[in-house]
Amino acid sequence: MIDQTENTPDQKAAPPPGGMDSATASELIADDVTVIYPTRGGEGVHALQNVSFTMKPGDFVVALGASGCGKTTFLNLLACFLEPTSGHVTLGDEPVTGPGADRGVVFQKHALLPWLNVVKNVTFGLKLQGIGATKRREIANKYLKLVGLEDFVNHSTYELSGGMQQRVGLARALTSDPKVLLMDEPLGALDALTRDSMQELLLDIWRETHKAVFFITHSVEEALFLATRLIVMSPRPGRITHEFELDFYQRFFDCRDARKVKSDPDFIAMREKILSIIHGDEVEGGQLNG
Repeated sequence: MIDQTENTPDQKAAPPPGGMDSATASELIADDVTVIYPTRGGEGVHALQNVSFTMKPGDFVVALGASGCGKTTFLNLLACFLEPTSGHVTLGDEPVTGPGADRGVVFQKHALLPWLNVVKNVTFGLKLQGIGATKRREIANKYLKLVGLEDFVNHSTYELSGGMQQRVGLARALTSDPKVLLMDEPLGALDALTRDSMQELLLDIWRETHKAVFFITHSVEEALFLATRLIVMSPRPGRITHEFELDFYQRFFDCRDARKVKSDPDFIAMREKILSIIHGDEVEGGQLNG
């Protein structure tokens, strides 16, 4: 029997055990946001429509849906790389009006600066904030150790594998101590074995730092393995049609065997359920057609 909980989109899931105390961190809220991209014809492309969403401290939320459903648009909205056509985004009691250090972003492509070595890439944002060299190095060393790159601080980024480069990008995002990590398919370009190991690393880092994470992927298996909450989005215009509270991440922490978790009958049954939703075999609210 599958013991995962499906919610209607307006229900809010509780943060996972071990997450940050809500009194010391803030909820990220999208309130009835719509994004329409202008076109020459004047009609516009409706990328998101009336999306409401709350992310609590300690959540690991994964967004899943067919290509073109607005996942990246939604992440860019939360990062404030773009503004909503209507609705608004808040972090705690403050409106989100621009990019900020309270929301760290890890991109699909690592976006490292090739003329800087590993530690200088990680400390680049801190330098722009005016933090002194000694303190920058101290912070960088902390997060490079966390992502397993303490022995590569002085290497050029082009000397690193793809997975290692993404770990540099993750360490860089963590240095500003953001309340929320926004991750746009950060593992999509990696080979299968590296991707599996990076999934395990991400869960360990999430448990260590207690950051709230908003993560985009096209992989159903990856989504189920990582998420405390899974949201499924509809084809354009993007809307949140299903939400699930999951505990496969906790099963991994209990056994430290990702293959065992992913081959469990509960995991396989949930994977097939989500695939049915994405492929249109299931309507909103979780009822199977036919």
